[in-house]
Order: sequence, then structure tokens, then C-alpha cells
Amino acid sequence: MNILHLTPYYTPAYAFGGVVRSVEGMTQALAERGHTVTVLTTDALDQSRRHTGPHDEMLNGVRVVRVPNLSPWLRGKLNLSTPSRMHKVARNLLDGIDVVHCHEFRTVENLLVTPVAARLGIPLVLSPHGTLSLTTGRSRMKAAWDRLLSSAVALRFDHVIGLTVAEVEAVKTLWPAFGRRRIPATFSAIPNGVNPAEYENLPGREIFRARYGLGNGPVCLFMARLHPRKGAHLLAEAFRQVNIPEARLVIAGPDEGGRALIEPIIDERVILTGYLGGEERLAAFAAADVFALPAVGEGLPMVVLEALAAGLPAIVSPECYLPEVARSGAGMEVEPDVDSLAGALRLVLLEAARRQEMGIAARRLVNERFTWAQIAAALEAVYQDMQRHHTP
Repeated sequence: MNILHLTPYYTPAYAFGGVVRSVEGMTQALAERGHTVTVLTTDALDQSRRHTGPHDEMLNGVRVVRVPNLSPWLRGKLNLSTPSRMHKVARNLLDGIDVVHCHEFRTVENLLVTPVAARLGIPLVLSPHGTLSLTTGRSRMKAAWDRLLSSAVALRFDHVIGLTVAEVEAVKTLWPAFGRRRIPATFSAIPNGVNPAEYENLPGREIFRARYGLGNGPVCLFMARLHPRKGAHLLAEAFRQVNIPEARLVIAGPDEGGRALIEPIIDERVILTGYLGGEERLAAFAAADVFALPAVGEGLPMVVLEALAAGLPAIVSPECYLPEVARSGAGMEVEPDVDSLAGALRLVLLEAARRQEMGIAARRLVNERFTWAQIAAALEAVYQDMQRHHTP
């Protein structure tokens, strides 16, 4: 099968941002299953850097075609693409394509490419990646986008893939607001995945601990954007309340308004590293003993799956939509408030035997439910169904 994936970003492995790592993982897994996979994207590596290498290259079995952004400022400040000639590039690439899979909903890329694919009669699949809700950031911009642009784009999609059953139900509720069509879109729930082999022999545990002065005590890791809805400030307050002298809390991620909430409540036992990428990111997992993400407004966070694959017990909130963590014994699901988080931290940080049991369960959960090989097989079934039932 010949598949085109459309996404604003496609960057080197372990890049920051769950959507980016998700698209990389699924496209490479599909290529490993024998499919011809092309990624059409922009030259944005993140919100501040541009790709400087070839604009058409093979990466791990996937062809990656990049078009330049006309305005890096808009990309960086408003997360808004300005891809040059993307619709023309798409017309050339779409010859022989069986399915177009679009990532995220409110993108300029979708505005430019979905009409071309629809005119050619190519089935269109959408993965919103948990970004549909207005509560996940830039709410006023999203609302304006929906009023002006979303209806036409939404009704071109033949199938929408939610990360969880909860997201699918939310999409089903939202979709009728975009209008009526002859053939309604169909829906499925397919989670994110990881490649467990990448987390079996992690580098740099002692080096990372020495670099940040973590000592030999238990370490709790938070890794996400420092946005208030991610809950790092709640975790920091809970960690202070627990008050285990030898424990450390590592908060890793770029600041998006949350650091100002954290700094007034921390002491020397809380380490703010900023963004960690590449080997440093993996070393942070290796150095930690437990992972925590008390976030709201999530889809299904890639970073939690990565932590589980690294053998870390996970403390998650209900809005991470991973009830399997608690059910499988791989961690705890608690409300994102200080007292609930403090109770969970106290239990996990003080009991090494419990952490070891949870870590074993964490790796087992990932291997049973969340590998990219499994996810790619599920995606393949969706694509094949689209081919069988699509009516141009």
C-alpha cells in the first residue's frame, strides 16, 4: 500500500513533542510492514529551528518531503505554518497514493492538501492527537479557526482515529456541528505506541544523576511542556508536602507559562532542567525511579508510554486516559490535586520493592498493548477498509 502522511513537523528521533514522536513511530512501523510511506511536511524542526538538510530524503525507510515555511516567526510564535507551494508538491506526490493520513486537525497543511486529495478520490484519514478540545491551548485562535475554516476540512475526512474511546466519543459529538455529508465519517480508537527495544538499555544513569546533583535517593521525573495544564506546579507542591530529604524531583521541559508557578514553591531538591532531547532525554528516564504527569486535557501522552517502556512506575491523572496503568499494577491513577499526588508520591518513593514490581508491570503493559508493531497493524486494517469502502 502507498500511504502519504501529512504533518507540520517531522524531526529526528526523540524530538520534543508527542505528536512528532507519534508520527515518526507509526510511519517507520508501517514501512517495516512493507508499505511505501511518504511524509509531506514543512522544514520546521520545532518552533525555533529549521531543517537545513535535503528537502527530499529517506529516513529509516520513510521518504520525507519538506517544503519551506515562508514565515518562521508565525511558526514560532503562533504555531502556524506558512508552507510554500505545498499544494503543488502534493499534486505531484499524490499520484499512486492509496490513502492520505493527516495529523492534527487545525493546520494550514490540511487546508492546502485535503482538497487536492478529495478531488483525486483518495481516502482521507485524520488523527487529531488530542488537539480538538479548545482547552488544550490557544482556545481563542482555535474557536476563530473553527468558525471560518473547520467545516469544509472536517467533512472531507472519511475516517477519524482517536487515541482513546473517550476521544472518539468526543469527536463523534463534535463532528455533526461541522455539517452533513452524503457518507458520514467513520471512527476508531487506536492508541500511541513505542518501540520497547529503544528503552531496554538506557544510557547515562549515573552521568545524569551526577550532572544534576541527584544523589543516590529516589528520583521522580516530570517531562512535558511547562504549561499550567500539565500540572508540574501541583507535583512540585505535593513533593514539598511529602518532604523526603533524600528524594529529588526532576522537572524537564520548555517553559510555556508554568515555570512561574513552580519557582516560588521549590527548594534545592527540585531540579528544573529545561528541554531535554536525544540521549539526554533517554538518560533522564534511566536516572529516574518513578514518572509523574498530573495533567488535564491530554489525549494519550506519548511520554507516559515511554516512561513505562523504560520500566518506570507511572503516576498519572484520569485525563491521561491510561487507566491500564493502575489496572495492570504499573503505577497509580490519582486526581491532579496536591493531596492525592502527595499520597501517591509517598507510597512509591518510600517503597523500593513496590517500585520494582510496578516497573516490571510497566514494561509488560507496553509489550502487551502499546508497541508500534501492534499499532501499525491496526492502522493497516483501517487503511484497507478505507480502500474497500471509499466512494469518491
